[in-house]
Amino acid sequence: MQKKIFYHGLSAGLFSALACIIYNQVYFFATEADFSKVLNTVSLIAVNLGACLVASLGYWLITKWLHKNADIFFNFSFTILSFASVILPISLSLPLDIQYPELFPGLAVPMHFFPALAWFTLAPLFKETMKIKTF
Repeated sequence: MQKKIFYHGLSAGLFSALACIIYNQVYFFATEADFSKVLNTVSLIAVNLGACLVASLGYWLITKWLHKNADIFFNFSFTILSFASVILPISLSLPLDIQYPELFPGLAVPMHFFPALAWFTLAPLFKETMKIKTF
């Protein structure tokens, strides 16, 4: 069970990091605003892996405490934390040499939801198969 939760977090982190890198490139080509001094590929990978591995630790702890309702509580908590984290890119002061600082929230805000989306997308692959009882 512990390994499965760890692999879920690891794969969700890699999946969300890949989505962030692709979104970063698409956003750059659409707006020609370069934020590579603030968000580079290494930081995107590290933040997404870190967020999903912390989420897997949280999920493991929640399943230890709340056996029956762990998924509901975890999903709700992960979603609320993702919404709360949007405050960071909105309130961030960028360096003065960055062009088009008003476009930065358009890049960073959607990325805050990628770890949760990756977790929820990959969750069915890591759930234990349920045996259907026939009467």
